[in-house]
Amino acid sequence: MNTGTNINISSILISSLLVLISIFFSYFQKLKLEKEIIIGVIRGIIQLIALGYVLNYIFGFKNPLFTTFLLVFMTFNAAYNAAKRGKVKNALVISFISIAVGTISTLSILVFSGTIKYEAYQIIPVSGMIISNAMVALGLCFKQMSSDFKNKREEVETKLSLGADILPSSIEIIRNAIKTGMLPTIDSTKTLGIVSMPGMMTGLILAGTSPVNAIKYQIIVMFMLLSTTAISSFIACYMCYSNFFNKRKQLI
Repeated sequence: MNTGTNINISSILISSLLVLISIFFSYFQKLKLEKEIIIGVIRGIIQLIALGYVLNYIFGFKNPLFTTFLLVFMTFNAAYNAAKRGKVKNALVISFISIAVGTISTLSILVFSGTIKYEAYQIIPVSGMIISNAMVALGLCFKQMSSDFKNKREEVETKLSLGADILPSSIEIIRNAIKTGMLPTIDSTKTLGIVSMPGMMTGLILAGTSPVNAIKYQIIVMFMLLSTTAISSFIACYMCYSNFFNKRKQLI
């Protein structure tokens, strides 16, 4: 494998033959996914090439306001996608606030500690990992909470009939939803270095960074993902649960 920072076109063309393996299995097993695979690969290539040129242009800016605008834009898009995964009232607003608070809290610590600089070429890649992880976590939280309020309706209504307020009646559902959102990130940390080599660490090593330094960066990434997931899941679930009740504190 080429360990330099430059990869020539011929290497990419030869590597593209690997796609044929997926197409072969799809055809052999009659999965009828050949068209989807080809379209997905073509779209992925076009999107990545476009992203490369856009980032090359963006990283030339060192204006903090421009960097902040990009963060807000990324957060809004992540919130929009997270909101679509759960049929929850005001999901977009809740998602945006949750992801924003989680991202700002984590980035603030990283910037003030001197780990990264508040410049686009460092903030954007790091924020992308943080925000996307929070987006996935919130999607799981919303889905789990909606499912639990539906499946445990009788349990919640019983607590309400006995005089409990909506928070005590929902606390187990809230905690279960937060746990569901956090578990994938927690589980991924358990396999780091044993089952998987994370993308950031692998990329740094392939770019010529020493494995020890690459590991240091990956440890920081692990910390920031855990932090953002916990903060975002906690805020989203506690902002969300009351939307399952009406003004009379009845379960909708």
